[in-house]
Amino acid sequence: MKIAIGIEYHGAYFQGWQSQPNGRGVQDAVEHAIAMVAGEKVRMHAAGRTDSGVHALMQVGHFETTVQRPNTAWVRGTNAHLPPWVRVRWACEVAEEFHARFSARARSYQYVLYNHAVAPASQHGRVGWYHRPLDIAPMQQAAKLLLGEHDFSAFRASECQASSPIRTMHRAEVKQQGQYIVFSFQANAFLQHQIRNVVGALVYVGQGKLDISAFGALLENKNRALSPPTFMPDGLYFTGVTYDAVWQLPPCETVWD
Repeated sequence: MKIAIGIEYHGAYFQGWQSQPNGRGVQDAVEHAIAMVAGEKVRMHAAGRTDSGVHALMQVGHFETTVQRPNTAWVRGTNAHLPPWVRVRWACEVAEEFHARFSARARSYQYVLYNHAVAPASQHGRVGWYHRPLDIAPMQQAAKLLLGEHDFSAFRASECQASSPIRTMHRAEVKQQGQYIVFSFQANAFLQHQIRNVVGALVYVGQGKLDISAFGALLENKNRALSPPTFMPDGLYFTGVTYDAVWQLPPCETVWD
């Protein structure tokens, strides 16, 4: 049978989602814990591969197994074998045709930036930080230029292995919540470091180092070498996946609060 699960994790404790030779990938921890419940090895497939230091509020994955367990066992039993910084939120049996990655219609991320002269202590490792005041209005206007289908080469990591840089952005919003600035994005898929590179450029806009037209020119020029530096991973959260209702999955999206 095939089981889908929703997963939450604190990325600072891992070297990204993907399995690592040293066992420090989120995939390694989850596969080991599920195997303890199943009594057999399993292979996890996820909707998206988060980088080292990136968190997830709702990663979605699936695995196949020859054993039957109640959904509560896949949740509570697996969590009993996981460290406290990663948790399975839900589990359900899905049709054989379902695939966590290939059945996904869209992915959602948020980047949480603490904008204050002093770096946060209680939120260390959980939010990004910028020390100078940022002007939110031009950042909001610049983010709108990202909507729709574009070649995002200007915001793509040099080591990105995606076959095409073209993505369709469904949501690109910037909101202020007290000392925090929250960037929300949804697209059919994302390129490696795309959001961190976009956030770095939007911070330049908020500083006045880039105006809105210059930000648009970065996108149009498709040249990563002309773009601002990649922002830190600390504040980046994978917040959910959009699937067709036919798969009858539990809610697969949440938000940073």
